[in-house]
Parts: sequence; structure tokens; C-alpha cells
Amino acid sequence: MTGDFQFSWELSGSGWATCRIADRSSEHKSIVSYCTDALADLVDGVTGLYGPTSTQRFSFDLEPAEDRWVLRGRGSDVDIAIRRFPDMSTCFDAPDEEGALSWSSTQPRGALGHAVVEAAQVVLRQYGEEGYLAKWVRYPFPVAALQELRRLHLRDDDCGLEHDLSLP
Repeated sequence: MTGDFQFSWELSGSGWATCRIADRSSEHKSIVSYCTDALADLVDGVTGLYGPTSTQRFSFDLEPAEDRWVLRGRGSDVDIAIRRFPDMSTCFDAPDEEGALSWSSTQPRGALGHAVVEAAQVVLRQYGEEGYLAKWVRYPFPVAALQELRRLHLRDDDCGLEHDLSLP
């Protein structure tokens, strides 16, 4: 994705992914473990922004740290905050404010939705469902969740960017 907002998800090893998010002023990168269904949690979290609940939370296990994403819808924008906790096993239920703010940005919901759909489709195109499961190990590719996010994004966002409708 070009422009001021960028997002990528790359499988970087057996059970590991590199998640990168950036805006015009800063970047955040995490090496995410397969201990949670991280890509599905991300897709579901962004999908939730299209419903009645304005705040979505999900966590990535970084073994042992936790990256907790807090997405707050504000009209057509989303406040994105990523908070780092030192140990997921002991901090999972801690209040958001106890985590160190690692990255934050406000982006149009359409830009976030588009970027996540595009990044997930790149992974699916590169590995296919079987290849994804072989590489991610514990969880299958979230096909239905990706389809739902793409459907809502196309329905609700006035996105002027090109869309690949061939996958999934």
C-alpha cells in the first residue's frame, strides 16, 4: 500500500510472522508468535470496527512480551494504539494504560481496512491455505474472516484504491 499509511504481515519462519505498521512519522515492527491466532485476531479486530462496538482489542504474543492493539473508532477515523507489556502470561488482563505505548496513529477506517485486507491477501497468494498452515503451524488461514472484512470494507468505505477481488 502506498501513501502515508502502510501495513504488512509476512511469515518469517515456522510459527513466526513479522508485522509492520507505519505512518508518515513513525513505524512499529513486531515478531509475532503462533501461540495465538494472530492474523485472524487482527482481521477480526478490524472487522469489528464496522459494527456497533467502537473499541476493539487483540494481542500478539511475542514470547514472552505482549503487543496489545487497541482500536478506537471515532467517526470515519480509527485511533490505533499498540501497547507493550513485558510478559503476556502475567499481564494479559492488565489495564491498557499499564502497557508502554509503542506506537500510535489516527487513520481513516477505510485505509486501515484496505491495508489489512491487502496484506492478508498477499500472504494467501504467496502460500495458499495449505502452505500457510504448514508455515504458521497451529491455525489455518482466516479465509472467512478475510472475506467478511473485505465485504464490509467495500460496502462501507469510500475507498478509491484498487481492489483485488480474486482472493479468497
